[in-house]
Amino acid sequence: MSASGWGSDLVSPPEAVRPVKPTPLLLQGQDYIFRSPAKNLDFQEQVHRLGMVDEGDGSPVPCVLVLARAADMEMNALSIALAERGIRMARVDADRCVDLPLTVYTDAPLLELDRWLLRPLLVWRRHFELSALQVEPGTLAGAYAVDQWGAVANWLSTRGDWAHVNPARATAHLDRLTQLSDAASFGLRVPRTAVTTRPGRTRPGGGRCIVKTTGRHLLEPRPGMQHGLFPRPLETSRSGDVPESAPVIVQEYVPSDTELRVFVVGERTLAFQVDKLDPAQLWVDPEAVRVTPVDVPARLSDRLLALARHWRLQVAAFDLLVSGGDHVFLEVNVNCDWRWFEHRAQDERVSEAVHEWVAARFKELMGAGKGR
Repeated sequence: MSASGWGSDLVSPPEAVRPVKPTPLLLQGQDYIFRSPAKNLDFQEQVHRLGMVDEGDGSPVPCVLVLARAADMEMNALSIALAERGIRMARVDADRCVDLPLTVYTDAPLLELDRWLLRPLLVWRRHFELSALQVEPGTLAGAYAVDQWGAVANWLSTRGDWAHVNPARATAHLDRLTQLSDAASFGLRVPRTAVTTRPGRTRPGGGRCIVKTTGRHLLEPRPGMQHGLFPRPLETSRSGDVPESAPVIVQEYVPSDTELRVFVVGERTLAFQVDKLDPAQLWVDPEAVRVTPVDVPARLSDRLLALARHWRLQVAAFDLLVSGGDHVFLEVNVNCDWRWFEHRAQDERVSEAVHEWVAARFKELMGAGKGR
């Protein structure tokens, strides 16, 4: 007998075999990956770094401050449009902010970005996702950087002595379920909806259903590598009664004639009709999607503008179904992108409206003495 009291030839009992967990429904068959490069394409940043702009006398320069990521083409276009109007735009990109020379003064609305002293008048946070930080996931140093940048970015996005586009204080909790309940209270039709970890036994409306993410449409497990989570039909044969690892949205399937994406810019609504064969086609086969500029019916425009005011949104996109002459609200996208829709439709009204709105708001703030 060994010192432990057991014979040396005794075989230890095998460990319990853990059952293999099924792949979550929204990850089944998803092969869409978007690579988001961290290359600087911002016009104003490049010309300032090359010394092609008069540096001034060292006084703080009033600016529009954007918290985004390098691949945000809407903000790259805004940079050019504001430069043409003589308005300084500066940005902090989530995928380029590690080692960024930045000092923010807490007792004055000023910041130093690299070698420039700036006075933000208007701050816009778009696509500044902490998962985009160029750090090694799962490391202490990576967790440290993400936590510190998250705290500072949240503070910059809510600081009260400069103005904000889609202020985070109002939109941080604007989840899809809040959106649905608010839209219904403003007179819009919404699909019957449930949130569940057991989609196999859930049928809002009693018929065909769609499964959707409760969170983001794109996940970024590694910086720069985004994976799509697309709505998909609920197939009983595949879901069964196996619980999901996280709650999902299950909505009744609403037969529709077409879809609308309606952009709200200030007090304007601009719409595109979107014709596609299935919800994921927008990402997996975009060339097959037909996008057409259309007018927004007055009654629908009034309701969407009222909702945008209620949510304190200045620039946003509403997704709706057109079903039998009725409009069915699906969701509002706060960090909305419009250039792809404009490219497909050969129509740049949204870009023009956004550029004009930001410039007008900046001049309004300057006139109110915020730039001094």
